[in-house]
Amino acid sequence: MSGPWAGKWALVTGASAGIGVALARELAAGGTNLVLTARRKERLEILAQELSSARKIGVEIFAADLAQPNAPQQIFAHTLAKKITVDLLINNAGFGAYGAFATVETQRLLDMVQVNCGAVVHLTRLYLPQMLKQRRGDVLILASTASFQAVPFISTYAATKAFDLLFAEGLAEEVRPYGVRVCALCPGSTESEFHEVAGQSGLVAARKNRETAEKVARVGLQALAAGKSYVISGTGNYLGAHSQRLVPRGVVTRIAGKMFRPPTGEPA
Repeated sequence: MSGPWAGKWALVTGASAGIGVALARELAAGGTNLVLTARRKERLEILAQELSSARKIGVEIFAADLAQPNAPQQIFAHTLAKKITVDLLINNAGFGAYGAFATVETQRLLDMVQVNCGAVVHLTRLYLPQMLKQRRGDVLILASTASFQAVPFISTYAATKAFDLLFAEGLAEEVRPYGVRVCALCPGSTESEFHEVAGQSGLVAARKNRETAEKVARVGLQALAAGKSYVISGTGNYLGAHSQRLVPRGVVTRIAGKMFRPPTGEPA
């Protein structure tokens, strides 16, 4: 099977689980060579073995923690050393933390901003110049349906994803004349480790209408190939994200607060 990036190299961050794994498999099925990066090297090795044995593609792995400010530069140096030209950058790595802001560990909040925002900007800045020079290339940035409104009890996460959405949309218009495409993928609740890592596994709002990671990955890659600057996965998610524009922002935030308030009713 041949896809839009057949024979080219894609870099996927957060490739050890969830949507990252689904994106890697979808790209591999289309003949794309892969650079996979995440914190958990053993998971990357298993995935690399699976994909390289099932598909005639090249697969490189590089373990890195994007909470560390120097990680993007290390990843970039690795691809330079391997003489790999990255034609598709997928900024997928990210995480959330559920609970009242004042109770979440400070370093976890700061790491979230670094991974969800800082690393996205840094990696894009490193790889984009070559794309502009060769007048081709693509960047997919994982945002969220949380990008469209404030969400109490995941306030920092929602804010980072709003940043990702606006960054992607602005950059998409900026680089369009150079033949480079940028798209923000905005999934809603997805079947992955995300909710467990964020501490949301028991929350009803996080369990409703979950989509598969495979479906989300396909939607994102198709939208990027079609030149869209953003895409919301799922009709219900699309209607929910856009219908709120008809309602005062304060009302939307109060509704979200009721949905995400910890089940005990305590501050969290």
